[in-house]
Amino acid sequence: MSARELITEHLDLWTGAVTKKPSSGRGSNGKVELTGVKKLRELILELAVRGRLVSRLDFNQSSSDLIAVIEKEKSRLVASKRIKKPKAVGSVSQENYPFDIPENWSWHTLGELGYTQTGSTPAKSKSELFGSDIPFLKPGDISENGEICYENEGLSEAGKETLGKWAETDSILMVCIGTIGKCGLIQQQCTFNQQINSISPFVPGTSRFLLLCLQSPYFQRAAWEKSSSTTISILNKGKWESIPVPLPPLEEQHRIVQKVDELMALCDRLEQQTSDQLEAHETLVDTLLGTLTQSENATELADNWAHLAAHFDTLFTTEQSIDKLKQTILQLAVMGRLVEQDAGDESAQELLRSLAAEERRLLSTGKLRRKNSGKTGTNQSALQELPSGWALAPLSQLGRFSGGKTPSKSKPQFWGGHIPWVTPKDMKTQHIKGSEDRVTQLAVDEGLELYPENAVLFVVRSGILRRMFPAAITAVPCTVNQDLKVLSPYLPELSPYIQLMMLGFEQFILKNLTKTGTTVESLKFEEFANCQFPIPPLHEQARILERVDEVMILCDQLKERLNQASETRNQLAEAVVEGALN
Repeated sequence: MSARELITEHLDLWTGAVTKKPSSGRGSNGKVELTGVKKLRELILELAVRGRLVSRLDFNQSSSDLIAVIEKEKSRLVASKRIKKPKAVGSVSQENYPFDIPENWSWHTLGELGYTQTGSTPAKSKSELFGSDIPFLKPGDISENGEICYENEGLSEAGKETLGKWAETDSILMVCIGTIGKCGLIQQQCTFNQQINSISPFVPGTSRFLLLCLQSPYFQRAAWEKSSSTTISILNKGKWESIPVPLPPLEEQHRIVQKVDELMALCDRLEQQTSDQLEAHETLVDTLLGTLTQSENATELADNWAHLAAHFDTLFTTEQSIDKLKQTILQLAVMGRLVEQDAGDESAQELLRSLAAEERRLLSTGKLRRKNSGKTGTNQSALQELPSGWALAPLSQLGRFSGGKTPSKSKPQFWGGHIPWVTPKDMKTQHIKGSEDRVTQLAVDEGLELYPENAVLFVVRSGILRRMFPAAITAVPCTVNQDLKVLSPYLPELSPYIQLMMLGFEQFILKNLTKTGTTVESLKFEEFANCQFPIPPLHEQARILERVDEVMILCDQLKERLNQASETRNQLAEAVVEGALN
C-alpha cells in the first residue's frame, strides 16, 4: 500500500481521532488536538527514514558514493582550517542497527555526517557583544513544527567572533536541554545558546533529509533515551552525535524529501478541513443552545428544545459540546425554566421573610453582629420577568458572610493538626471533605473561625477568577484562608441551591462584577455580596436540584461513551501505524 493510499483509505480514522488538550477545571478552552493527523505525520516521517516511502529507481546507486563525497569534503574543510578536526565518534556496528533499511543505504552516526557544535552565551555585562548583525537563537525561537524566529535580540559581529561558534545556512539546530527534540533548518548564518546543538552537513544537499531524520519518531525517542535528568533533561553533544542515522543515496534523499513535502501538504489540508468542521460544529451548538436561554416564554422554550432534541445525536458529539449543554442546563435551572412552578409552593417572599426573622433572632441573642447594608446590585435576570413565586434577593440576605485568614507561619503549634484549612487550590471539588493544609485547635482558639458543615465557600481572590468562579459546600467543619469568603445560610438547606446558582450565573459573575488586581485578581466583595439573584421557593429549589442531578448524570454518561469511542479511534490509528511499519 502506497503512502497516499494509506492516508486516503483511512481518512475517517485520521480526521476522527481527536483528544482534548490537557486543562483543568471548568472554563477551560476545550480545544482538541487532532491526534489522528499528528500520528499520520509521524508515520510519514518514520516511513521516510526507513526507506519505505518511495520506490527505488536506480539500483546502481549506493550511499557509499555519498560517503566518499562526505569524507572528501570533511578533509578539505579541515585542511583549509574552516573547521577543527572532528573527534572520532565511532561507527554503527551491524548488531546495533535500529531497524532494517534498503540494501543500498547505510548506517552512520550523526557526527559522521556533519560538523557539530554546542552553542554558548556571551557575557551579559558586555553590551557591545549584542546587536542585530547575527541572529542569536534560544529554544523558544524554534517552534514545534520546525519554524525558526530570527527577530529576537541578536549579536554584533564582535559578539559572534567572541563567541567563536556559529552555524552557516542549511545547518540544523536541535534543542538538547529541556524541551529536547525541537529542531529546524536555518536559512541564514546564526549563533545560538548552550541549550542548542547544531550540525552543518558536510554535503549541504543532505540537509533536508537529515532534518527529516532528526524530526522522526525514531530519532526523537533515541534522543530522549540518551538524555539524563536531575531537575532538567540534558542530552550532551557526545551522546547526540553518536545516535545512528540511516543514509540513502543523494538522489533518493531528494525524492524522499519531495514526497514528504507532498504528503505533509495533504496533512495540512486534512487538518484545516477538520478544524473548519469542528469550528462550524461549535458555532452550530452555540447558536442552538443560545436559543434556549433566550426563549421569551415557556412555549418558545419548548419549541426550541424540540428542535435541538431532533438533532441531539449530531450536535453533542464532542466533550466540549456536552460541557456547553451542561452549562446551558445550569442557566435554565437558575432562570426558572427547567421545572414547572407549583402554585401550592410557599413563595420565595415568604422564604425571605423567614430568613429575615432568623437574622433578627440571631442578632437579639448576640450570635450575629449587625452588618453594614451595602449598595444592592442588579443581576441580568432582574431585567427579565421572574417566574411565578420567585423573588430577587442579595446573597447577604440569605445568611452571614465572613472570611478567613492565615495563622502565623512562625508558630508551628498552629499547623499540622486535624482541622482542614481551605485555600483556592482545594476548591477543585463541589464538596470540601479535606484540604492540603491543616491547622490545630489552638489556631481556632486563637481566633481562626471554624465553619460548620453546609457552609458555602467562594473564591474571591485568585488568578483562577479569569476563567471560573469556584463555589463549594463544606462536608466537614473547616477553616479558610483570606482568599475565600464563607456564606453560612440562615437555613442550611439553602446551601445546595446557592452553589447551583453560582454555577448557573458563573459567566455573569466573571464578566460583569468588578475585579481588581492584575496577576492575582480579586472580586469586589461588597458588590458581589449585595448583587441580587433570583430566588425560587424552597420546594422548587429541591425539584430543580433533583432535575439538574438527573440531567448531569445523563451528560456524564454520554461523555463517557464519547471518550470510550475516541479512545477506540486513537487505538485504531495506533494499530494502523504499527501495521504500516511492520
